[in-house]
Amino acid sequence: MELRSVEELMDLLYACPHQRALRTAALLRRSRPADKELQVAGLVHDIGELLSPGDEVRRTESAAEAVRPLLGERVYRLVRGHGTDEDAFRLSLAEEESRATGFDAGVLEDWRTVLELVAARHSRLGAVD
Repeated sequence: MELRSVEELMDLLYACPHQRALRTAALLRRSRPADKELQVAGLVHDIGELLSPGDEVRRTESAAEAVRPLLGERVYRLVRGHGTDEDAFRLSLAEEESRATGFDAGVLEDWRTVLELVAARHSRLGAVD
């Protein structure tokens, strides 16, 4: 599956149990407020659970491939776990912390604008990062 619009991605995110993803994205927003792509990677990394249910091996790849056309190469690499050492570490740390903490990270709709910004930036770059 390839996501072609923020609306398609939002529908998929609403179908996921998304509190942990919201907490991961919120933690990344706190630690790296200007890095919208890193925040978005934290938000979307769990969609593989819906795309490849029961397939642990395929889950991450499915999520990464689905967001690549919409959100670009960097988000794709981050979701796959192939970002730079620092980015991969920050994402992993935020994922772990999101499991251990139960703070209110807001609602999914709060992230629509950020998703639209990242998708628009990717689109303006002509799909070349």
